[in-house]
Amino acid sequence: MTLALRDFQIDIYNEARDLVRAGEKSILIQSPTGSGKTVTAAHIIKSAYDKGHRVWFNVHRRELVKQSVVTLSESAGLPVGIVAAGFPGNRHERVQVCSVGTLAKRWHLLTPPALILWDEAHHAVAASWSTIIRQFPNAVHIGLSATPERLDGTGLGQHFGKLVKGPSVRWLIEREYLSNYRLFAPAGPDLSGVHTIGGDFNKRELNDAMQRSTVVGDAIQHYRKYCQGRRAVLFAWSIESSQQMAEKFRAAGIPAEHVDGGTDPVARDHAIEQFKRGDIKVLTNVDLFGEGFDVPAIEAVFMLRPTRSLALYLQQVGRALRVLPGKDEALIFDHAGNCRMHGLPDDERDWTLDGRTKRKAKSDAAPIRQCPMCYAVVSAASSVCRHCGHKFDIQQREIEQVDGELAEVDVETMRQQRRQEQAEAKSLDDLVRVGTLRGYKNPEKWAKHVHAARLAKQAARDAAQWASGHAVG
Repeated sequence: MTLALRDFQIDIYNEARDLVRAGEKSILIQSPTGSGKTVTAAHIIKSAYDKGHRVWFNVHRRELVKQSVVTLSESAGLPVGIVAAGFPGNRHERVQVCSVGTLAKRWHLLTPPALILWDEAHHAVAASWSTIIRQFPNAVHIGLSATPERLDGTGLGQHFGKLVKGPSVRWLIEREYLSNYRLFAPAGPDLSGVHTIGGDFNKRELNDAMQRSTVVGDAIQHYRKYCQGRRAVLFAWSIESSQQMAEKFRAAGIPAEHVDGGTDPVARDHAIEQFKRGDIKVLTNVDLFGEGFDVPAIEAVFMLRPTRSLALYLQQVGRALRVLPGKDEALIFDHAGNCRMHGLPDDERDWTLDGRTKRKAKSDAAPIRQCPMCYAVVSAASSVCRHCGHKFDIQQREIEQVDGELAEVDVETMRQQRRQEQAEAKSLDDLVRVGTLRGYKNPEKWAKHVHAARLAKQAARDAAQWASGHAVG
């Protein structure tokens, strides 16, 4: 059986293959959520299988085991063994789909593979993953991730030597490989006093802070207003809050169910199947469905969980971007205001293996406000953004805060303003400032890339003009 890959997936496969042929043994493939990384991985696995090699495809959650087995056995036509608790296995098959937690205890019972693929490879720094990686230094290791960095922004260069970049989210949307979207966001909850642990908010302090906010009732209000009858996934800030939200949806006459890592596997699978069929309209969770939840039927995402992690933000909004017949656009309700920290879901991002510079959280700060155009933080008393000149609309701000109402973000206007902002940054220092305000991982590198591209274009124009003036007529 031959897998039908899209052109950009073929490009990813060819680049990874050429690196392996050149002797590279640790490669990370970056491609956005919904771009078909598992299908690309299946093509890589089938190619290795056809050459007689043993291959492991390692995942970190039970749902991903099942999805991967279906893709490899039904789409690629491969005989597959399973190494995961609760699944029957056949350790003699040359292709194994493995739960990392189970594999960490059973790897010595299996024949060593020539190739190991790591799904959601931004978890590679975890102890169980690192243990397995160290046991097989002679195997080729290929990681897959939409967001190749840890939650705290640390890069993955410790485990992977080369990065293969897939297309951007905007590129995929323009070609209808991903769904377009509408984004709604508030001014944001008050998280003063909430500290950071491991690159993200302290969950206990976050839960206390969120209990003081108005988001609990807002999700139901906005579901009724904008997406009545559509299937939505809601990310809450704690298991208790997720359970409460499911109860509130049901009380409002909207079929909903809470699931988490401790939910009975049979009950969890049943809830997911009901969601796929449309019997359940809302699935509430904390972080369970942030990664690898391959259900194109998701039409809306509700984010009630503030996060400092760009990776987690993109993983969660990406759940709604998969295409579906009859689905005109995805609806993203960012009740936590994460987009004001991390930008738009389809902003251009220059992923590297180095990660981002860690930004320290500030506490006991004076009252502030954030510019909706450039995201710069200025004094709350400011009437004009000192960075980009945007005039704050006080009346609009008051309307946005009434009863926790979300306002739709004018994505195209914001995108045009960001292009203009970049065009007006004439010097290299100006570009570095823009990149810093946008929260880029490496603003200096981004600025140098943009500046070099400008110089190259100018040189090309000068050369063309010179050639035109000296043409033999």
